[in-house]
Amino acid sequence: MSAEPSAKPGRHFLLIGLGAMGYGMGQSLLRSGLAVDGFDLNADAQMRFRAEAGLDRDLDQASAEADGAILVVVNAAQTEDALFGARGLAEKLKPGAVVISCATIDAQKAVEFETRLAEKGILYLDAPISGGSARAAKGQLSIMASGTPDAFARSQPALDAMAQTVFRLGDRAGPGSAMKSVNQLLAGIHIAAAAEAFAFGLAQGVDADQIMQVIPHCAGSSWMFENRGPYIADGDYRPHSAVDIFVKDLGIVTGAAKETSLELPVAQAALARFRAASEAGLGREGDVAVVKLYAETSGISLPAKRYKES
Repeated sequence: MSAEPSAKPGRHFLLIGLGAMGYGMGQSLLRSGLAVDGFDLNADAQMRFRAEAGLDRDLDQASAEADGAILVVVNAAQTEDALFGARGLAEKLKPGAVVISCATIDAQKAVEFETRLAEKGILYLDAPISGGSARAAKGQLSIMASGTPDAFARSQPALDAMAQTVFRLGDRAGPGSAMKSVNQLLAGIHIAAAAEAFAFGLAQGVDADQIMQVIPHCAGSSWMFENRGPYIADGDYRPHSAVDIFVKDLGIVTGAAKETSLELPVAQAALARFRAASEAGLGREGDVAVVKLYAETSGISLPAKRYKES
């Protein structure tokens, strides 16, 4: 069964996942004038968002009326549960609705989800995101998207609200998730390298604030260094993006590479750092907590906490 062509883009979306990224995306959707029903296992986050959205419907009612659903969950397992689990959207959304899937997942899982939803007459946009929570709240994400023309058309109002840049990478699911894996390979390596560089600088007696004053203006810098470095300098290990996220994402990267017999020694080294941090009990701390491994083994002193709780 094929999905009905989209006569005009929809204006009502479900938002599944109100964590740091999802909540900011929801705020951007509301600012654009879209109707948004938000759902999350965190009751406080859900209640707060629903007060902002002015909608408080149950999942069944909201799904029946929605033009689409945006999934901002953690992984493929959560995506599958949201779509095909006991209360899965595949049985609730109307034919022609679109699922915008934003989690970092293996490209083959994206292909599978698209195929299974098409059997229900539901469109699927493979649409992993990049940019962090601050840009999510400003509607300035980058979205690496692939899917049918109808899926893009149905998604357009939401994409316009959430993203500064939408990369159209193909007319089927898979390329979007594959491109996100390329990004996560680099992101994970750069975060691990930023932590190592910070530890090296501190071991050389360089002041943390001076590191942040100098390196962003030099050739060795990276977006991740400039974004994550201030957290180390401020002793801020809150989970803006957790260590375990990169255990998962670099695991996806190295697993996909193994399928093609491609060796990724640098990505493997970064993954080993994140795994070691997770095994040391740091999995739910911010990803820059990998720097604590260096402090533990070398005795360097990391900057003390100096941020205000928000």
